Amino acid sequence: MSDAAQPTAAEVRAAAEAVKTALDRHLAAVERRSGEEDPAVYDAFNELAAAAEAYDELLYDRYDEVTPFEIPGEDTLPPYTGPEEPSALSVLIRRDYAVAEPQRLMAQARRVEAADEDAPGAGASGTVHGALGLLFGEFEPDEIASRHKEFGLEEGDSTLWVTAADESAEPGEWLEAPFEQVDPERVVCRFDVSAVFDEDFDDDDGDEEDEDGEAGLPDLDEDLDTDLDEDGEPARLEADR
Repeated sequence: MSDAAQPTAAEVRAAAEAVKTALDRHLAAVERRSGEEDPAVYDAFNELAAAAEAYDELLYDRYDEVTPFEIPGEDTLPPYTGPEEPSALSVLIRRDYAVAEPQRLMAQARRVEAADEDAPGAGASGTVHGALGLLFGEFEPDEIASRHKEFGLEEGDSTLWVTAADESAEPGEWLEAPFEQVDPERVVCRFDVSAVFDEDFDDDDGDEEDEDGEAGLPDLDEDLDTDLDEDGEPARLEADR
């Protein structure tokens, strides 16, 4: 950071005072809390975290020093404030993939294209984005998730949120912006899958429990992986997946 952009000593001092004030407010909220999930405590916690983070940044920019405090990230949900007996719900799912083998992806798309008599002869399977459109139009997302290696994809992080609603949405009401108005306080539950959860198990044996709590099994993909035939198409497997 340039000297001109550095915060002043007074700004750092003011940020430190803000941390002290936020700390007092947090303690007062804890002392007055009405239960384990008191919204006042949650708000005071967030204010303290924001003040501490601002002070840490200014302290580093001005003096090249850091605090000994670790600012927790937004990895937890606020207290649930939705209806006790929801009459409707929404399931929000995100799954990330990397296109690890584009040729395998397009070869699978060519199979779909060849089997569809109504498919336009535009050769959509000849591009990665066209192949993705064909495959996700043909297969359910859950099937692609379970067979992703067949399609040349590599799994990334995924998350599933179940949110409560007072009533079902009107048909077509949210389609233009499906994830725009998610209220974290109406999330009934969530389930996350990420490679970061495997970091503590890098040195464990393969028969330990996996990230979903299930006993580890031998990697069947080596046995069931689809080979490409002489035309570059995936050879048909003998057993259904």
